[in-house]
Amino acid sequence: MTTGVMTGVNADDRLQRRIQRYGWDRAAEAYARHWHGPLAGLQDELLALAAPAQGEAVLDVACGPGLLSAAAARAVGSTGRVLGVDLSEAMVKAARQQAEAFGLVQAGFARMDAEQLALPDAGVDAGFDLALCCLGLMYVPDPAAALRELHRVLRPGGRAVLAVWGERVRCGWAPLFGIVDVEVRSEVCPLFFSLGQGDALARLCASVGLQVSLQRRRSDALRYPDADAACAAAFAGGPVALAWSRFDAETRTRVQGRYLDAIKPWADGSGYRVPAEYLIAVVRRVEAREKAGRK
Repeated sequence: MTTGVMTGVNADDRLQRRIQRYGWDRAAEAYARHWHGPLAGLQDELLALAAPAQGEAVLDVACGPGLLSAAAARAVGSTGRVLGVDLSEAMVKAARQQAEAFGLVQAGFARMDAEQLALPDAGVDAGFDLALCCLGLMYVPDPAAALRELHRVLRPGGRAVLAVWGERVRCGWAPLFGIVDVEVRSEVCPLFFSLGQGDALARLCASVGLQVSLQRRRSDALRYPDADAACAAAFAGGPVALAWSRFDAETRTRVQGRYLDAIKPWADGSGYRVPAEYLIAVVRRVEAREKAGRK
């Protein structure tokens, strides 16, 4: 058996991984506090589509603080197992603490790169029945490599449920990246919304042998009780957390003001209902002989 081997790594990819790792280390606490509520509906839908069953083995890639991992662990019960992996050590620590607090001994966590999972190939005694990846692929320098890794560790016929942010124009918080880039070259996810365009995600899955059985878009609203919560989610708990940690007080005030101006159309009393779109895909590992049989 083998583990994933990363090839063709360039300097830009290495930089992006460092930004993601240390940025999400910074964001871990604020993310758990400010994104749990806004993302609850999406996570519930992903879990319903995944339908983890008693005794199954589940891999949660880019697990963050482990909210989806914990729900999957409850579903598979004591005879199943869940492994949550994330590039951020702080996220892994938060996920592990949550699982321990709820007595979910069937859930384990480890720091891993989605493009190079330190896991054996799927086989009789290894592999996963189900993989989950909720809003993680946008942050990976080479999402095709991450999907190949999912294919490698899924058992034959195994399934995965993926979610990425949808069309940029349908995500009201999207101006965040431009606002930060005015202050500092953040290097954060230059192709962030690319997988949410058209059938890009489905085509990428098919290219690595993952057959798409369902693809749907979900429109939602990110609800924040006030301006402080909206800004904390966007800056301290999101993908620009590393840049935010380096801003002085004057810069923070300036970028917060610009962001609040950008989301002003979605003010709801003292709070906000910021539109968001997600693209969800359910896929299955397809073997070469299956493909040949359908021709």
